[in-house]
Amino acid sequence: MNTLARTYLTVRKKTLAVTAAVFALMTMVACSKTNVQAAPAMPAPLVTVVKATVKDVPQYLDEIGRNAAFESVTATPQVGGRIMERHFQDGENLKKGQLLFVIDPRPYKAQVDSAQATLAQAKAALDLAKIQFARDQEVIGERAISKQDYDTKKNAVDVDQAQVDADRAALETANLNLEYCYIHSPIDGRAGARLVDVGNVVQANATSLLSIQRLDPIYAIFTITEGDLPAVQKQMARGVLKAAVRLPSDPENAARIGRVEFLDNAVQNGTGTVNLRATMSNSDRHFWPGQFVDVKLILSTQKAAVLIPNQATQISQRGPFVYVVKSDDTAELRPVRLGQRQGEQIVVAEGVAPNERVVLAGQMLVRPGGKVRVDSSSPDGTNTNAGADDNAVSRGQS
Repeated sequence: MNTLARTYLTVRKKTLAVTAAVFALMTMVACSKTNVQAAPAMPAPLVTVVKATVKDVPQYLDEIGRNAAFESVTATPQVGGRIMERHFQDGENLKKGQLLFVIDPRPYKAQVDSAQATLAQAKAALDLAKIQFARDQEVIGERAISKQDYDTKKNAVDVDQAQVDADRAALETANLNLEYCYIHSPIDGRAGARLVDVGNVVQANATSLLSIQRLDPIYAIFTITEGDLPAVQKQMARGVLKAAVRLPSDPENAARIGRVEFLDNAVQNGTGTVNLRATMSNSDRHFWPGQFVDVKLILSTQKAAVLIPNQATQISQRGPFVYVVKSDDTAELRPVRLGQRQGEQIVVAEGVAPNERVVLAGQMLVRPGGKVRVDSSSPDGTNTNAGADDNAVSRGQS
């Protein structure tokens, strides 16, 4: 075979190979188009919806505070001596007037006895002076005694009367010191750990014996910024300022309402804050002095606020939004302006109207303007064909 013939055959083989490759590629594209056209359409996503509600809600300041005892007393002896008795247990709930400690009363009982004797002696001297003076009064008109003797007797009565008064005061002091030997609780409250034991010698007005704190009611002390001060002052002037107080571990609906009756008289230097104090009932000892608490200072009431579950809100680069399901079951992406949280709900200041259906769950598959299927078990589900659609989805997924 000559060279020209061999060249022709080589070109012929290459041409046939390229033609076959192109045919195979066109066949694959055609099959791919057929498969795409044959694939079933994706069903509308299943969503849970809830209607936006209208309610009067409080407007508040969120603060962090700390509990403090309503009354706090440190028992201190008013006389010195040795502790002879203790009549309480550490941590006991005490009643006002309950006996706590007894200081050795014997030295003070002796002082009482001595003062009584001194007073009796002074009274006897006074009685004698009065008798002598009365006798001289009968004869002064007859000039039986001199004017000087008369004045001396009268002065003796006055001096003895003054001595009786002084000795009576000394007896009262001795009795008072004897009473101070028996130390009682000045308030209803809970005892802390005792600071002295039986046998210790204590000094008057110097030795701390026991700390007692009244826990019911109890204070919640917190601060606000000076920028919020005018609004707080306005509400306090109306006499209606309240605070909702709870422990961080408590659910929000477990907060207790306290009366805010104290506003400090100055803004603190450096922090620009002002101290406030709320008073709450605490009969079950739920709050404890020193605990941190969450405080919502209620300033006013917002009328007819639109509320949706906080779970329904989403965040994008342009801000918060929600999906609103319209009457034709299409989803509309709705930018919103949010207000304050109210427990598990949040105020929508702008963007959602009352009774509009808002997607609560299933947002990840929702497309703006696309159809959705409302779950019939959702709080505001109205789609009666949801069950049939669910079966269709199950078949499509299988």
